[in-house]
Amino acid sequence: MDTESLIGKVQSVDTGNISVKVDKEELLNSVQVNQIVQIRSTKTGEKIIGLISKIMRKAIADKIDENSEPDFVIENLIKVNLVGTLLVISGTEKNVFKRTLNTVPSINADCFLLQGDELSKFMNIISSNSENPLTIGKYTISEMSDANLDGNKFFQRHAVIVGGTGSGKSWTVANILEKATTLKSVNSLVFDLHGEYKPLKELPNTTLLKIAGPSDKPTDTDIIFLPYWLLSYEEIEAFLLDRSDSNAPNQSRTLFDLIIKYKKERLEEENKQDVLDNFTVESPIPYKISSVLSALEEKDTEMVPGARAGSEKQGPLNGKLTRFIQRLKSKHSDKRLNFIFNSDDELLAYDWFVSLVNNLLDFGNNKGLKIIDFSEVPSDILPLITGLIGRLIFSIQQWMEDEKRHPIALFCDEAHLYIPANVKGGIEEKGLQSFERIAKEGRKYGISLVVISQRPSDVNKTILSQCGNFIAMRLTNPDDQNVIKRLFPDNLGDFSELLPILDIGEALIVGDASLLPSRVKIDKPKIQPSSATIDFWDEWDKEKTVKGIEQAVEALRKQQK
Repeated sequence: MDTESLIGKVQSVDTGNISVKVDKEELLNSVQVNQIVQIRSTKTGEKIIGLISKIMRKAIADKIDENSEPDFVIENLIKVNLVGTLLVISGTEKNVFKRTLNTVPSINADCFLLQGDELSKFMNIISSNSENPLTIGKYTISEMSDANLDGNKFFQRHAVIVGGTGSGKSWTVANILEKATTLKSVNSLVFDLHGEYKPLKELPNTTLLKIAGPSDKPTDTDIIFLPYWLLSYEEIEAFLLDRSDSNAPNQSRTLFDLIIKYKKERLEEENKQDVLDNFTVESPIPYKISSVLSALEEKDTEMVPGARAGSEKQGPLNGKLTRFIQRLKSKHSDKRLNFIFNSDDELLAYDWFVSLVNNLLDFGNNKGLKIIDFSEVPSDILPLITGLIGRLIFSIQQWMEDEKRHPIALFCDEAHLYIPANVKGGIEEKGLQSFERIAKEGRKYGISLVVISQRPSDVNKTILSQCGNFIAMRLTNPDDQNVIKRLFPDNLGDFSELLPILDIGEALIVGDASLLPSRVKIDKPKIQPSSATIDFWDEWDKEKTVKGIEQAVEALRKQQK
């Protein structure tokens, strides 16, 4: 390191930070917050790396004697957060950076500013921490150096991608997905709530799936149905039962008994004795909801023999299931719920479940990246449906033999809509439980979560706290900023203060996948998602004669574009 980049000497040392005294006034002009510095270590072959967190100028009163006027001495200080150690391996070009501090600097140790070629060399060391890196962009402080993440650690530790509207969040997601699809056996699911990732179907190893709308049929290709018999009993309860009804306990017990009865009958029909011996109400066994409805109506109007010969009295459940039956009929006839209550024989086939799981988990035949369009799912049951898919994937991965298990990543776009911080009802709670379990235990079974949101303050805090990687783009809302600041490591000081002033497409990357907390300019993806902001003023300035109002009204009525 040459003397030209020497900026000063260590004046004070704390556990994780130091202050450096700068003697030359002109050197202060070349120093900026968040620049990288290198400090001499007391150990041979090691250099301590830090990030500048504060630049200060102090005037200190210095009296020659009691009668003289004080003479003010100007002292220039730089505060530095220590972030790691650079191991210099002699005789090779292969130096290694580690996020540990073997020693802290001594007083008067030289402090150097990394810039130019030295900075590029160091950033290249940071970026070469993986043999098969995930290249995400360029470092803001060294635009010649690729910003690489460790792809293994990025997905192993779960990740969060946040940013306000128009910050470049969808770009970043598209960029990561684009890089992933170049891998031979990529396996990812994207929960696409508004259809903005549809253009990515042009990528290799990619397929576009859609949750069935009112007019879709089971024979249609790339359409996903999620029949009622896949729901767990607690999910069915949250979906169908009104807990405020005084007869809710009776309704719940009756429904439980009927589901067990018809699942058992189906297993007997299929001659599945091995399953029959161990099945529960949670087992995904097809049964007819129409049979359940008929049985409920029968019990609701049932008359039983009275005390006197030839007399009748109301049965134990007579009149107690009426409201539940009305509720079930209403849901059953709702065309928007076609993907749940469609009674086509194909969806009731015993082996149909295998084809659904293949659609979700298969990674061959150009199906590595599966983009699932949820745009036609009613918003009030969205948490239930996303949670159901998450639970099915977790269950299949859990029960799969270890050597046959293939890792899968779930990209949860607009996560605040179905992984909420504040649960308002049973449906949200049941959906949230699936994602909480994946966040806590998913790594053991090869499931990774990538939580994507423009409102991190509205996302469940338990799930965010389980994530070890953060790509934070521009956030202007104080509540959102505070959530991310609390998740960042303590020794980063004021690094998170950059959140509201980041440029479009620029991000702070912190976590296990990045050796050094970095400010990165994200690469623009080749295929951009259709989330581009509409230019209101320019659109209003154009002469337009075509109007789509009538067609939109008809599409609304038909529930089909």
